Amino acid sequence: MTPAIHAFSEEKAQSLDKYADNINHIDVEVGKQSAHHHSGDVFFCKMIVDVNGHIIIVERDADDLYKAIDKVRDHLRVEITDWKEKQRT
Repeated sequence: MTPAIHAFSEEKAQSLDKYADNINHIDVEVGKQSAHHHSGDVFFCKMIVDVNGHIIIVERDADDLYKAIDKVRDHLRVEITDWKEKQRT
């Protein structure tokens, strides 16, 4: 992982703190899919988030690595918000 990709993914992961104040740990995995089923470059990002013992895993593909990271962050925002709402009820 290049320093630029590391900084970008770390920034996106840390931005999730505003949706849940009890995030214990976030693992980020990025890479390039094999060309087995796709034409052209296909990148993926996978984030595993531990929110107070509840594990949320999101993986997304895109033609650009930065887009894949953004997609995962956006989906995690929704997942974390939904989880928090369920905890309140």
